[in-house]
Amino acid sequence: MANFRQDAEAAIVIRSFALTFQRSRIKPPSSSEWHQLIYATRGVMTVRTEASAWVVPPHRAVWIPAGVVYRIEVTGTVALRAIYVRNRRHPVPRECAVVNVTPLLRELIVRAVQLGALDERVGEQKRLAGVIVDELRALRVVPLQLPRPRDARAARFADLLDGTTTGYPDMQRLLRACGASRRTLERLFRDETAMSLGQWLRRHTLLRALPRLAAGESVAVVAGETGYNGASAFIAMFRRELGQTPGRYFET
Repeated sequence: MANFRQDAEAAIVIRSFALTFQRSRIKPPSSSEWHQLIYATRGVMTVRTEASAWVVPPHRAVWIPAGVVYRIEVTGTVALRAIYVRNRRHPVPRECAVVNVTPLLRELIVRAVQLGALDERVGEQKRLAGVIVDELRALRVVPLQLPRPRDARAARFADLLDGTTTGYPDMQRLLRACGASRRTLERLFRDETAMSLGQWLRRHTLLRALPRLAAGESVAVVAGETGYNGASAFIAMFRRELGQTPGRYFET
């Protein structure tokens, strides 16, 4: 009987679930046996590891390879659909990333959630799992990652910036508080995040703006509170980073 149960468990190649959260922080268990694709059908979530943070807007997903420890932060109501893919020798992405979800993968996720688990001993389910893995190989990464600097001064700067909840931060105050000049931070951020300080700050602004825009706040209000001189400058930055205007981005 024990061998039967073990064989039945080993035959499960994909698991799935659907959950809705409100204003919470979740630390799902990490597993070396399962990769994860967490798809946001509603709302915006932030996924954090020790090395980086990713903001996941509606109708995008975050890919989390097996063994990665992470937590999810939800500021509003977020509806999630997740699939777990058994860690075998599939040519799937080996790094965390926010990805665009193709229409086909979206329907495959819905079907997998309906079934709950895909058993490779069942022909239909084995074929469905194969198509899902094929789609995972073709995932297109979205530039929504914010690398985390390791140096204590740069990390302090990032923590202080994260703690600024309203308005545009006073950069001179932040520099004094972290004990480093702007030139020093420029060097540290370029060395440790492969981004200039200015690039990192623009990405930080973008990622903090996404949940507000997804919740329906106007571009003009968000632009003004993040230090941009009008909506047009903010929209230009948004388009450079994500290839679309905010309105088009949230339509897809």
